Amino acid sequence: MNQTSVNVGVEPLTRDTACAKEPIHIPGGIQPHGYLVSLTCAGTVAQVSANLPEWSGMPAEALLGGPLLMAIGATAAHWVAACTGQLREGETRLLGTVPVPASARLPVPDADGSIWSVIMHRHAGIVIVELERARGGDDGLETIYPTVRAFLHDVQRTPSIVELGRLAAARIAGVTGFGRTLVYRFDHDGHGQVFAEFLEDGYASYLGQRFPASDIPAQARDLYRRNRIRLIADVDYAAVPLVPVHHPQTGAPTDLTLSSLRSVSPIHLQYMRNMGTAASMSMSIIVGDRLWGLISCHHANPRTPAFDARTACEQVAQILSLQIEASEAQSEATYRLDLRRTLGALLARMANTENFVDALASDAADLLGFTASAGAAIVFEGRITAVGSVPAEDEVWRLVDWLGAKAQDVVHSDAAPACCPWLGAHAGHAAGYAGFLAVSISKTFRNYVIWFRPEVIQTIEWAGDPRTKLASLADSLSPRESFDTWTDTVRDRSLPWRAAEVEIAREFRTALLGIVLRRAEELAQLTMALGRANRELEDFSYTVSHDLRAPLRHIHSFASLLQETDGETLSARSRDYVRRIVESADFGGRLVDDLLAFAQLGRAALAVSAVDMNALVRSIVQGEMTGQGAAVDWRVGALPTVHGDPAFLRMVMQNLIENALKFSAKRSAPCIEIGCLQEPEPGPGAGHHVLFVKDNGVGFDMRYIDKLFRVFQRLHGQEEFAGTGIGLANVKRIVERHGGQVRAESQPDRGATFFVSLPDEISLQGSEQPEAPAAALARLVATGTRTPATATATGLAKIVPRGRH
Repeated sequence: MNQTSVNVGVEPLTRDTACAKEPIHIPGGIQPHGYLVSLTCAGTVAQVSANLPEWSGMPAEALLGGPLLMAIGATAAHWVAACTGQLREGETRLLGTVPVPASARLPVPDADGSIWSVIMHRHAGIVIVELERARGGDDGLETIYPTVRAFLHDVQRTPSIVELGRLAAARIAGVTGFGRTLVYRFDHDGHGQVFAEFLEDGYASYLGQRFPASDIPAQARDLYRRNRIRLIADVDYAAVPLVPVHHPQTGAPTDLTLSSLRSVSPIHLQYMRNMGTAASMSMSIIVGDRLWGLISCHHANPRTPAFDARTACEQVAQILSLQIEASEAQSEATYRLDLRRTLGALLARMANTENFVDALASDAADLLGFTASAGAAIVFEGRITAVGSVPAEDEVWRLVDWLGAKAQDVVHSDAAPACCPWLGAHAGHAAGYAGFLAVSISKTFRNYVIWFRPEVIQTIEWAGDPRTKLASLADSLSPRESFDTWTDTVRDRSLPWRAAEVEIAREFRTALLGIVLRRAEELAQLTMALGRANRELEDFSYTVSHDLRAPLRHIHSFASLLQETDGETLSARSRDYVRRIVESADFGGRLVDDLLAFAQLGRAALAVSAVDMNALVRSIVQGEMTGQGAAVDWRVGALPTVHGDPAFLRMVMQNLIENALKFSAKRSAPCIEIGCLQEPEPGPGAGHHVLFVKDNGVGFDMRYIDKLFRVFQRLHGQEEFAGTGIGLANVKRIVERHGGQVRAESQPDRGATFFVSLPDEISLQGSEQPEAPAAALARLVATGTRTPATATATGLAKIVPRGRH
């Protein structure tokens, strides 16, 4: 069983393609506030940053291929050698701190006697060592970890995510000294909204504002997920290239995904300048291996927090991530539990009713409640049952057609007008239907349950117009120039569908299929029982009809002989009695023959072939154009070639034509029209040929339409219109065996029209096997012959159906 689902609608706002493909993980250089060395598998120097001679006192080319100690000193090299074998892929370690070597020629003198941190990591099989200025004196780790412990203590007392964000922003600002710290989360379209911040005087607030998804391209989001902290110490830095450009071991640019010194995109640097930011630091909030949000620090001047301080901030961000994940998991679990309770109550009521559609429609509160919807449409067996507020029926049918092209069992959207514009605002509703959640019960029969949500108009404050670009840069790689508040009104969107709602809808589908399957099994058992009963009834009907033929034939024969031999000697009253006996015996014979034919219709196999209905109908009409049929205005239109049993279809059309002829015979200008609808009706009638026979006769009252196709049901008296009351029952049975339908429309004294719908293709059941001789004889009897009471036991004559039945 396919249990997939898909969300359709508008695409998230993204940066232009050229920007989105920028290889920011292999920039070819680093920021100048540190030094970098990459190693070969043997532990020798493979690549260095071009500024490393400031530290080592040796030209970069002289260091390549040599031992690591020549580049970073013996102590640091010893640490690296001891740690290399233990370092896992993707792991970063702070090895310790070393003083500046005597041979160093640093561009900024270390007057305060500060020391440098030695950091190493392994990524893509390459070991990389970095040197960064460390914090000295009393500002080391012994004063930072108490801050982290204090944050942990705060977390235990703060259930609100917003308040946790404020606490995290304040702790990080206190450790790093950044003037503005923002905490924001991403929505399902990738846009970020600031929900907490910490500001020093002079910094603009962005609280409550949104940043468009295009501010952080896809590859940047992936880097944030893999490396959870990033520092830009000075927006106006000049990148330091790596020497050589390609790593000798790989022959490709070195992947600096996990490097703390990695140079960043010039586009982002311009973005920072536009924002008035000289230094920034970002920490990722990861929830369930997805980038949930960011903690972003800004400063008006260049700033370089030490690695150990950044590590403490990263730990604060990880603690916040874990707390958010736990809070969301608890909230989602509670919500799912509530939804399952509602779903359980709904399914319990459905399981105890015969018709699940009626059960769903009668329990609107639960049906709409577990998806938080305004309305639902239950599409089943060609009929739409509306619950609550739903689009117009024709709009629902268009949506069903659209869903039929989807492979998924569950399809949902909170921006439906983007893919289904006919669901937008329309007359009668202040807002259109902007969201839907559809589950398929059967794609073959186009059965669905579809929930709808109305449009929710939102006013959003953006941190700058997300559509603007900086004119001085290339159009495809330009950041926004302004971050002034820009207000936007969002329409054609509903509230988004939560993962729990989609999951519960999928469970609803599975449970509903189980109920439908159980009902189908029960109906199959009932059908088998009814089939046995019908066969027994047919056998009984056949036996009775067959056994009655001989007595009726004798009655008819002896009464006729009595008329011929002694008719002159009988009194007038006796001759009238004998005449009535003959007429009744004759009617009884016709009734027995019709009963026998009706019984055999269930036994005779279909001999399907292409049937030219033009030729078939014209041959019937030609045979009727004598006697009273000569005065009829026959109007026969173009008819199609259909697939079916020629003999059975002839019986159908002959019954309908003779009925039309009989019931219009008393008109001064009888008219019979036979044709085919050029445009078959939509819905269940799609893919069918619809033939019709129309007369201008006496008609009938539509209040009695349910009786029309039943055996022995007559809408006119026997004395007015003769007939046995079986003909139309035969018509209905034949058409249904062909997979079609028959119906009628009429008004008293204004004629009647009978419609016969036949499918383009007939799917024969397993029982439709080649006919045995006995079945062939039965088919002859059922479709074209009868033995009247006046004939011999083996004589055959044409069936002449009588009466509107």
